[in-house]
Amino acid sequence: MMKRLGAAISAGASLVLLTACGSGSMSGADSGPASSAAAAGLTEVTVGAIPIGDVAPIHLGKAKGFFEEEGLELTIENTTGGAVAVPGVVSGSFDFAFGNTVSLMVARDQGLDLKYVANGTTTAGGDEGDFAGVVVAEDSDIQTVTDLEGKTVSSNNLANIGDTAVRTAVDKAGGDGTKLTFVEVAFPDALAAVENGQVDAALILEPFLTPAIQSGARVVSWPYAESHPNLDIGGYFTTEQKIEQDPEMVEKFTAAMKKSMEYAQDNPEEVREIIGTYTQIDKDLLDEIALPRFTPEFHRDAAQTLGEAAVKYGTIDKAPNLDALLP
Repeated sequence: MMKRLGAAISAGASLVLLTACGSGSMSGADSGPASSAAAAGLTEVTVGAIPIGDVAPIHLGKAKGFFEEEGLELTIENTTGGAVAVPGVVSGSFDFAFGNTVSLMVARDQGLDLKYVANGTTTAGGDEGDFAGVVVAEDSDIQTVTDLEGKTVSSNNLANIGDTAVRTAVDKAGGDGTKLTFVEVAFPDALAAVENGQVDAALILEPFLTPAIQSGARVVSWPYAESHPNLDIGGYFTTEQKIEQDPEMVEKFTAAMKKSMEYAQDNPEEVREIIGTYTQIDKDLLDEIALPRFTPEFHRDAAQTLGEAAVKYGTIDKAPNLDALLP
C-alpha cells in the first residue's frame, strides 16, 4: 500500500514541482505592464521567488495591496532557487529575491555582498509537527533522531540548510551529526527512495510531507524545529550596494513585507488559498499541509546556531558575520 501511494505521490508531486519551479526566467502571472506603474506614480520592483509555500506572504501582500500602499508596483519572477536568485540579484535583474539562510551564508562566505532585508519563513517550532520532517519506512528500525547515526539520509540539496539542520538535530538530541551520510534526492522522489531502500530516511518538506505520512511513512525528526525552535529558514535579500544606492525602495519593500508577514501569520486560510494561485497543489491537500510561521523579525540566536553548524560541517569556512547578513 505504501509503495503504491509513494509512486503516486512522486508522479503527482513531480508535476507540482515542475510546474511551480519552471524556467528561472519565467515571469509570474502577476507581472504588470511598466506603463501602468509609471502612470500610477509607483516605483517598479522585481522580486525573484521560488514558487513554494514559504513565499506565500509576498503573494498575499501583493493581492492585498500592501506594496501599492508603500508606492511599489511589485512583479514576482519565478525562480528555481538560489542558483537563479543569487545571480539575478547580483546582476540587477531582480531588486530582491528569496533565499534560504545557509545559501546566503555560503554566498557571503564566497565574497558576495548579499544582505537580508526581510524575513520570509520560520519553523513552526513544535515537537509534534512542522512543515519539514525526516521520514522512514513504517517498518524501519529507526525510531528516534539519534538512530539516524550511521544511516543514509536524503536531502534535496547537499551542503545546504536541509542536511545542516538534520545533523544539528542529531547533535541536539545527544547524538553525533557527523555520522550521517547524505545523498541528493528531490523531494517528490524522496519517499520512493525510502521505500526502495536507496536511503534509510529522507528529509521531506510540504506539500510532499503530508502525503508521505498519509501513505504510512513515519516521522522520526522535525529537524528545523529541533535545531532551534525559532529557526528562520529563508528571507528576502539584496546587495549592500542596492541598500546604499536606493534606501527608499528598500525601506518601502521592507515595510510592505512586514505587513504581508503579519497578515499571513494571522490569516492561515488565506495563505492556503493564495498558494493555490501560483502552484498546482490540489485544494484538498492545501487544506491539510502544515504551514510555517511567518515572523517579520529574524531570530539572531537561531541564525548563530545555524552558522556554527554550517562551519562545523564544512559548508562554510568561517562563522558568518550576522551584522552583515541580517537587517
